[in-house]
Parts: sequence; structure tokens; C-alpha cells
Amino acid sequence: MSTQRYKLTIAYRGTNYYGWQTQGVNPTWKGPMPPQGQGIPTIQEILKRSIEKVVLHKVALVGSSRTDTGVHAKGQVAHFDTDKTMIPIDKLRQAVNAKLPGDILVRAIEPADEYFDAIRSTVRKRYQYVIWNAPDRSPFFNDLYWHRWQTLDIAAMQSAAAQFVGTHDFASFAKPGHGRANTVRTVFDCSVSYRVPRLVIGVEGNGFLWNMVRIIVGTLMEVGQGRVPTEAMTEMIAAKDRTAAGLTAPPQGLYLQWIQTADRSNATAKSDEIPPQDE
Repeated sequence: MSTQRYKLTIAYRGTNYYGWQTQGVNPTWKGPMPPQGQGIPTIQEILKRSIEKVVLHKVALVGSSRTDTGVHAKGQVAHFDTDKTMIPIDKLRQAVNAKLPGDILVRAIEPADEYFDAIRSTVRKRYQYVIWNAPDRSPFFNDLYWHRWQTLDIAAMQSAAAQFVGTHDFASFAKPGHGRANTVRTVFDCSVSYRVPRLVIGVEGNGFLWNMVRIIVGTLMEVGQGRVPTEAMTEMIAAKDRTAAGLTAPPQGLYLQWIQTADRSNATAKSDEIPPQDE
């Protein structure tokens, strides 16, 4: 039978998972030992197993973004190949979701051509970071935001955020050990919106370095508290030194909002260039 490639759009609550990427058991692992041949709980690991239970063969599941431990997603993109093409798409999605835990959902499955690749075809993506800005934290969903009680200068944060837009070397906003030879990225939009008590920072770009969005958020929070002047963003970028930028915001407020992928012709043109994955 012929093989079909499928593109998946996935949402998940990352609280109970060690990020997207499949990971084996390392010497520091203290959780329950997974079954032989399986890794620790990650989104990729759980989703891959669920798909295999439906199509009844091993699959190579490729994701666009390697979200970190505790990070959430509304629109992660992935792909896999199968020769079980007789299963209707709606039934395939329904069957995979039936095998998944309640905090992971396949939002869409659609056929893709052979040129589509969840990594190589990615051209643009957007992250959101949610801050609960109120005197008290909410006990009902504290794993979904970062609680900050301080009064913030929103206008100053918005002015500082605008300085990240453009093509820059973001070495100052990458976690040491990121392993990327090229630290130049293009940010298309960096916005700050506030509706009490919810503060949302959105960052849209062609790719991100490890912890880049969380460091941008942490830096903007220092601007909002008056610890860092708005004009310092340009100096931080120019420094190309992690110690020049602000703190790293915690993972639980971060959401991969959406990923835009190229069409067939663009994907083919970029076939020899792998876009940088983020955290």
C-alpha cells in the first residue's frame, strides 16, 4: 500500500510532561521507571505511542518546536507517515485522541505531500506568555501563568517590546549551551497587552533560541518594575552576552500559540536549510 504523510496540529497542557522531545531515562531520573523501550513522559513520547496503537506500526513523529518542561501549546505542528490510508481522517483523529490523556489533544489531522516537513517547512511561529498581575494568585490554575503582584508600567513595557522587532543577533537572549552556531533571528512582532489581571506578551518570529521568549519576558518585566530603562533593549541586543539581559521567566506561563508552514514550492526551495528549533 502507498504511504501517506499526515500533518497534525496539537494542543497540550505541559504541566505533567518533560517537554516535547522524547527522552530516555537518565541517571538523575527519580520518577516511575517507564516500560522497556519507552522514555520518560514527554508529549512526543505519549503522542507517538497513541498513534502507533491506532495504525498498528511504529512511526517517526517529527515536531516543529521542542517546547521545554512545563510549557504549553495551542498549535504545535508535527508529521508522521503511515500506509494505513484507508482510515478516514476524522476517524483517525478521533481514534488517536481516544488513546491520549485528557491534557493532550490532536486538534487537526490533514494529508500532506512528501515535501512537507514539520521542521523544514516552518516559516513563522508565535508564542504567548501569560502573567497574572494581581495581589493574590489564583489557586485554580497557577500552573498556567506566572504570578506577579507588583504594579507594572505597561507603557514602558510596550515601548521596550517594540525594540525587539527586526532581524537581530539574539545571543544575549539565549540560554548558555543552546548549541546554535547562528543566533540571528527575525522577530516580526513583540506586543504587550493588559486587561486586569491578565498581562499577555506575544512574540512572533521565524524561529527562537533556547529560552529566548522567556528571557525577553523576564527582561520586559524588569522594565515594567522600573529596574531597567526602556532604551536598554538596544544595548542588550548589541552586547551579544547573556549576562547583559534580564532574568528568565518560568516555563508555566509560556504557550506555543501557532505555527505557520510553507506551501509545497517554498518547502522544496528550503529543503537544504533546517530552521532553528526553539526551547
